[in-house]
Amino acid sequence: MSAASRAPRSRRVLTRRLSLTASAAVAALLLTACGEGDGGTAQSGSGANYIAGKDGIATVDKGERKDAPAIGGETLDGATFDLADHKGKVVVVNVWGSWCAPCRAEAPNLVKVAKDTADQGVQFVGINTRDSNKGPALAFEKDYEVGYPSLYDPQGKQILRFPRGSLSPQAIPSTVVIDRDGKIAARTLQAVSEKQLRAMIDPVLAEK
Repeated sequence: MSAASRAPRSRRVLTRRLSLTASAAVAALLLTACGEGDGGTAQSGSGANYIAGKDGIATVDKGERKDAPAIGGETLDGATFDLADHKGKVVVVNVWGSWCAPCRAEAPNLVKVAKDTADQGVQFVGINTRDSNKGPALAFEKDYEVGYPSLYDPQGKQILRFPRGSLSPQAIPSTVVIDRDGKIAARTLQAVSEKQLRAMIDPVLAEK
């Protein structure tokens, strides 16, 4: 076999291996779907350097934070969202699914805090995952009067963009706070209360 004929086969093998790796990562996420989380103590890969509180909130000191990934794409309502457009704001990212009971439990808290903090420069965005079509997710948003956008991410591709060793969203639901510099500051891997949300957001808002 010539070198020229071996090259395409090598590329096919590499592509297949990368695809299997991504599929395994998605499967790992789905195994933790709609669980209680781990109280913020799970490592996000090697090199994670964060403090996990008893309230289920994990935080990272300002100088130790990792860059948030390039989150963006189509939203449930057919518009687009790009995280890069919101640099200079505190951004709250919530991973959810319409099928998820803890997601329904936390929805009123997210909606209330999103409204209360909008004039303080806080942007909320959801990542809707594992809904095979938009219908149930749109009904969820209508039922809970969700006023902020949600990216439509049925296969979890947006979630996989979070860097290894960061406070990545590893369960459904998860909530992540990104600081004004576009770095990941806090995370919880459970249905979040209003009190927990404010405990995650307020210290980041207070940063200069």
